[in-house]
Amino acid sequence: MKNYLLILFAVALFSCNSKPKETKTEEPVVKTEYTADWESLKQYKVPEWWLNTKFGIYFHWGPYSVPAHETEWYAIHMYTEGHKIRKYHEEKYGNLKDFGYKDFIPMFTAEKFNADEWAKLFKQSGAQFAGPVAEHADGFAMWDSELTKWDAMDMGPKRDIVGEMEKAVRKQGMKFIATYHRHWLYAWYPTWDKNTDASNPEYAGLYGPYVPEGSFVMATGDYPNPPKKEFHEEWLNRLNELMDKYQPDIIWFDNKMDIIEEAYRKQFLANYYNKAQDWGREVVCTYKFTDMAEGTAVLDLERSRMKEKKEFPWLTDDSIDWKAWCNISDPKYKTTNRLIDFLVDVVSKNGAVLLNVTPQADGVMPEGVKTRLLEMGEWLKANGEAIYGTRPWKVYGEGPQEIKEGHLSEDKNKDAVAEDIRFSTKDGNLYAIALDWPKEKMMIHSLAKKENLLTKEIEKVSMLATGEELKWELTEDGLSVELPKEKPGDFAFSLKIELKK
Repeated sequence: MKNYLLILFAVALFSCNSKPKETKTEEPVVKTEYTADWESLKQYKVPEWWLNTKFGIYFHWGPYSVPAHETEWYAIHMYTEGHKIRKYHEEKYGNLKDFGYKDFIPMFTAEKFNADEWAKLFKQSGAQFAGPVAEHADGFAMWDSELTKWDAMDMGPKRDIVGEMEKAVRKQGMKFIATYHRHWLYAWYPTWDKNTDASNPEYAGLYGPYVPEGSFVMATGDYPNPPKKEFHEEWLNRLNELMDKYQPDIIWFDNKMDIIEEAYRKQFLANYYNKAQDWGREVVCTYKFTDMAEGTAVLDLERSRMKEKKEFPWLTDDSIDWKAWCNISDPKYKTTNRLIDFLVDVVSKNGAVLLNVTPQADGVMPEGVKTRLLEMGEWLKANGEAIYGTRPWKVYGEGPQEIKEGHLSEDKNKDAVAEDIRFSTKDGNLYAIALDWPKEKMMIHSLAKKENLLTKEIEKVSMLATGEELKWELTEDGLSVELPKEKPGDFAFSLKIELKK
């Protein structure tokens, strides 16, 4: 009994002398309530992860991959009187009443498609984000939609392509992108033409609403027969479904969005940014031209790049094929050298690259595509420190270049010369990337003492791919670096210039 009382006394004494534990209260997450007006949407901040992201992959793949002829715009050109693709189509498949675009859908079976294999390939290429064209201008949704039967789950592959890719991409640790081109559907098909299947109301779910002849124009801002309310609502409803089902980190839009009334574009952005906060994600939307208000999303160019460094982050989308965005029977692939030089140049100017690849209709990724992606991946393994997570330096680079700034400037990017150098910076270090091998010495004129761009002393210069320390000399005319006798690779060459802290 005595022992029992002693224990009670000790417990009571300990309780009196012990201080109560302090409970930490977490700071409540402040949610921004976006409304469908540009001023509210300008509250958007580009997430840090996007600033660190430089390279992604997407793919044009759908019923238009079946004919594999010249262009992903096969669907519109096959209905255009006098067009060479119409002539080709009628000679190979018959007249447009008996064999229209809808008849390619059962042929689009994707029997060899493996989302995990594709996502693994994209990861091996060094991509940080990846995903599909969720719906092209042809009106065929590549996801399991409750809003239409003209989708990849109900027809063609009878698989949820977007859903499978979303899971596979995230499994590889990449961000997920979905691109959306549905606004192009308006007047894409000749729904007025009684000599084609496009005029049959039975197929309106694919070919779109009836429009008078002459309604299709190329993003001029002057539309003689603008869409009715139902078209705008379906455009937005499909986007809402895409968001709710797959929570994409990035939604990308093609141009010509001005055919969609501004109120619906603003409502989409408000929905996306609000939903993303509920998902616990920071997201990115891209646009071309003036389809969104400046400061509400990320500007995107097409087959083009900025001529100079920009203070704002931007994106460019380019295809691995010089001519087409989908698989065609006679591809003209860009060289790996050109793809890497393009990436380096874009990154030096505060941009990122979204590269389109071109799978076959059956789901096979062409060998020419795989080879180039794997070569890019090997280069990024060795040189990625100069790309990923970097920021532009005081100047983007030096040396001759022939670059037209703006949209659709087809840039063949002739073979780079030794004087073509691009810069990036990270963690207080500077990276100088030569687009071609300078042989014995590399002279970097931008670092000349007389230029006064270096505010810190150089501590060390090394070849990034190998870690080999290099001899260097800083003069009034530039930084002269002695290079190894053997070049470390076949593509652009990166120097790491460590500066004293």
